[in-house]
Amino acid sequence: MAHKILSVDDSRTIRMIVKKAFAPYACELFEAENGSEGLALAAREKPDLIILDITMPVMTGIEMLKKLKEEDDLKDIPVIMLTAESGKDNVTSIVKMGVRDYMVKPFKGDQLIERVKHILSLDPALATDNAGKEDPGSADISLNGNVVILTLPRKITRSASAKIEASSREKIAKLNAAGAKKAIVNTSKVMDLSMTAIQLIISLVDLFAKMAVRLVAAQRQIESLKGFKETSTLPILSSIDDAMDGF
Repeated sequence: MAHKILSVDDSRTIRMIVKKAFAPYACELFEAENGSEGLALAAREKPDLIILDITMPVMTGIEMLKKLKEEDDLKDIPVIMLTAESGKDNVTSIVKMGVRDYMVKPFKGDQLIERVKHILSLDPALATDNAGKEDPGSADISLNGNVVILTLPRKITRSASAKIEASSREKIAKLNAAGAKKAIVNTSKVMDLSMTAIQLIISLVDLFAKMAVRLVAAQRQIESLKGFKETSTLPILSSIDDAMDGF
């Protein structure tokens, strides 16, 4: 599952370390140079994790954290605080404010990821082609017992949509003939649930017309999927394991 990560730090070097640390994982990274920008991004994107520096201009990390805790839709976002001071009093004050963890500068990217893995489950980034770019035209289709699991890629362009639908049609027909009775369409990795992506999902659901269908979606996608007649009545779960349970 792809996560949204917000890095808030006035140091471009630190933001680069954070960015490189998350590069091997299926994450969407957002950056801000101060607490004011960070607060606005947090309100807009609802990140799954915030990496927050203490000392910044305009609005400090402490000030931003206080404002996060005052907002009902932001107060539960986990925060890892970055500090240049490792003294006991400083650490104690940070912990009392409700941060999930803290790191003392300087630090290495792998050290940050170790801390993050105690908070979030990180999935590897999708494979890239020889040009170093993600292949947007492929979807993963597998069979688990009598359940077909179709996982969509992160990016869905118009050309990719047509390619995915065509290749899926052939594979689904074969799996249906082989006795598959149920299907899971996993959209959780799709970064932008555009109309092109929605239309593809609806087409795939139609291909699974003879099967019982469930969707797996990220929290940010559920409202969009519920807004269309073709997907509004389908069960929407947060993980493939949850979708498989009792299926």
